[in-house]
Amino acid sequence: MQTFSTKAQLRAALLKHHRKHDHVVLVPTMGALHAGHRALLEQARKLAGEDGVVVASIFVNPIQFNNSSDLQTYPRTPEKDLEVCEGAGVDYVFSPAPEEMYSGERSIAVEESFLSATLCGASRPGHFSGVCTVLAKLFNLVQPTDAIFGKKDYQQLAIIRRMVRDLDFPVRIHGAEIVRHGNGLAYSSRNVRLTPEQKEQAVVIRQAMLQARDEFQAGADASKVKEHAAAMIEGVPGTRIDYLEIVDAETMQPLAEHEGQQVIFDAGQKVPRKAEVAEKFKETTVKGSQFKQPLLEFSGACAGCGETPYAKLITQLFGDRMYIANATGCSS
Repeated sequence: MQTFSTKAQLRAALLKHHRKHDHVVLVPTMGALHAGHRALLEQARKLAGEDGVVVASIFVNPIQFNNSSDLQTYPRTPEKDLEVCEGAGVDYVFSPAPEEMYSGERSIAVEESFLSATLCGASRPGHFSGVCTVLAKLFNLVQPTDAIFGKKDYQQLAIIRRMVRDLDFPVRIHGAEIVRHGNGLAYSSRNVRLTPEQKEQAVVIRQAMLQARDEFQAGADASKVKEHAAAMIEGVPGTRIDYLEIVDAETMQPLAEHEGQQVIFDAGQKVPRKAEVAEKFKETTVKGSQFKQPLLEFSGACAGCGETPYAKLITQLFGDRMYIANATGCSS
C-alpha cells in the first residue's frame, strides 16, 4: 500500500492503471475509520478484483463544516486509519492537507439546489455544497470507474448520484448497507463523543425508525407516523430532534402515503446470484454480462425483440436503474 499527500503523486501512480483501463474503485472518507468504513473498503476490493486498484481518500474536508468547533473536534486517527486500509486491501491512500486541495483564492463551488433543500441540507447550510465540491475534485483527480458510499448518509448518496448524472462524471456509484453494533446503533466516527449511557440511549432512533417504517408501510397517515416516532425519541432524556420526515428515496421530497416501487426495486437488487450461474457464466463473458445487476425486466415485449437485450445492456453499462412496464409492441 502506498500513501500520497499531493495531487501530483496520486495522478502519477494512477496513470498506468488508466492506460490499461483497469478498474479503479474510490472510497472517499474523512478518516476516523471504523467497521462501517472497513466494509466499504472490503466491498471496493471485491469490486476491483485482482487486476484493479482501490483508492481510499482520507481528508477532513473543511468546506463541508458549517460549525468551526465541529471541524476542530472531529476525531482524527491517522495511524489506525492506515492500518484499517492496509488490512482491507487498499492499494493507494490519498491524504492531502487542506491547502493541497484548495487554493487560498478558491472561488468555484458545486451546488445542488433540489435534493439538498430538505433534511440535513436545511439543517446544515452549505454542507452539501462542500461535499459536492470535494467529490468533484476527487473524481477528477482519481478518475475512478466506481465509487462506494455508505447508505447511512442517504441524502448525501442521493445527491452524489444526481451530481454524477447531471455533470456526466463517468463513474458508477454504489451504495453500501449500514453496519451496526449489536444493539442496532450505526457505526459513526462521531460516536466517540458519546458516553456509554448516550450510546445506549441513541438506539431509540433506530427503534423509532423501524416502528415508523412498519406503520407507514401498513398504510398509516404520515403525520401520525411522524408524531409517534417523535414521541418515542423525545421520551429519552437529553434528546433533541433536528428533523424528522418521511421522504421519497429518489427525490427527498415528503411523502403523504406509502409508495411501494422503491421497496420492490431494492428487494430486486438484493436477489443473490446463484452460485452455479456465477461459475458457468463468468462476468467477463458476453453471456455472463447478462446476469450482472442492475437487472432489467422488459414486460410485454415481443418474443426475441431486440429492444430488450439492448435496453438491458445500456442500463448495465451506463445506468443506475431502469423501469419499463406495460410495453405494447415493438414501437413502445
